[in-house]
Amino acid sequence: MNLAIENNFSYHAPKEGQPAKYEAIRAKAKELAYLIDNAVPKSREQSLAMTNLEQAVFWANAGIARNE
Repeated sequence: MNLAIENNFSYHAPKEGQPAKYEAIRAKAKELAYLIDNAVPKSREQSLAMTNLEQAVFWANAGIARNE
């Protein structure tokens, strides 16, 4: 049995304190998303910045869920 596969493809119910961490990460990412939306011209580059910001939030939250 591969423990990494078992961990990465399992549901991780939030533990005490985790929802607050998720919200803090999302709030800061939203702040940056608005900055990017306002400062960067509408373009492929802006779209990629937004996509990668979404990915960063996803992976940060997954890191909390999977490893705490």
